[in-house]
Amino acid sequence: MSSKEEIVSITFFEYPRRNRWWAFNQMQLAIAPLKKTKGVKFFKLMGTGGGFGFSLKPDLKTYALLMVWNNLAFAENFTDSEAYLRFNQQCKSNFTYWMQCIQSHGTWHGRQPFTVKEQKATGPIMVITRARLRWNKILRFLTQVPASSRAAAKADGLIYTKGIGEWPAIEQATFSYWKSQQHMETFAYQSGHREIVRKVKQERWYKEELFARFIPVSLAGHVADNPTT
Repeated sequence: MSSKEEIVSITFFEYPRRNRWWAFNQMQLAIAPLKKTKGVKFFKLMGTGGGFGFSLKPDLKTYALLMVWNNLAFAENFTDSEAYLRFNQQCKSNFTYWMQCIQSHGTWHGRQPFTVKEQKATGPIMVITRARLRWNKILRFLTQVPASSRAAAKADGLIYTKGIGEWPAIEQATFSYWKSQQHMETFAYQSGHREIVRKVKQERWYKEELFARFIPVSLAGHVADNPTT
C-alpha cells in the first residue's frame, strides 16, 4: 500500500445509556468539527439499524462514522484528531475498519466519494450499498426489502453487517464484511436478493444509489477481523 493512496475508514461507536442523547445530538453538532479534520475529503456521521441490512428499527446505542482520507499519513492520525476524541470520550467502545475502494458506481448526494484502486479482491471484501428512496416508493420498499435483509443474517461467509444511514426509511445504507468476493456474490445473485434488485430497477425505487467494494488494509500493523460493538 502506497503512503499516497486514499484510505477509507468506518468506525462504529457504542454508547452507554447515559450518553445516548448526547450521541444523537452529534448528528448535527459534530458536523462543523468533522469538516475541520485535516486530510478528510468526505465524511458521513450516521445512525445504525437494529436489524440486518436496511432496517427501520434503530440501534440507539451505536453510531457510524465514515471517513475518506487523502492518504495514509492523515489516516494514521485519526485517533489523535478532534473527530475521534470527541466521540471516544463519551462512548463505551469503538471499532474501526480500514479499507481501500476497488470498485464503485453511483453517487452519494451527487458526489462520487471514493477513488477506485485497480486491484482484484483475493481475500476478504467489504461492501457499502447506499440508497435514497423516492417518497412514493417508501411503502413498497418497506414491504419488500426486510425479508431480503434478514436473509443476509444467515448468508454463508458473512463476517459482519450493519445497517447505517442518515435518515430512517429515506436514506439508508448497509456495510457488510465477507470472507471472499465469491461468498458475497453467491448471496447477491441468489434468487430472493436478485428478485429485489430486479424490482428496484424496474419500478425505480431509488432517487440515488451507490454500490462500492473495498479490500481491508493494515494500518499501523493491525488488521481487524471482528467488531467490538
